Amino acid sequence: MGPLRIVILIILFYILYRLIVSKPGKRERSRGGNEPFRGTQPHDILEEDPVCHLCIPRRQAITVNSGGETFYFCSNAYRKRFQEQQKEQ
Repeated sequence: MGPLRIVILIILFYILYRLIVSKPGKRERSRGGNEPFRGTQPHDILEEDPVCHLCIPRRQAITVNSGGETFYFCSNAYRKRFQEQQKEQ
């Protein structure tokens, strides 16, 4: 075997090795700079407190169900104020 054949065989074995060992997850990633990876979810959704109008993460908010609708609050004080306003109406 000549030296050229050995080099070609080494290159072919390397390419075959990379095809077998490569991780499939790498091909699924997005190539765009601002695009998220496929299959990821946002960490949390922001909700607006109806009393103070502050946006808070849904997981950290205090909730009240009223009239078939869920309201999100940043504190118990605003939740109580909202409930008192609802009783007055």
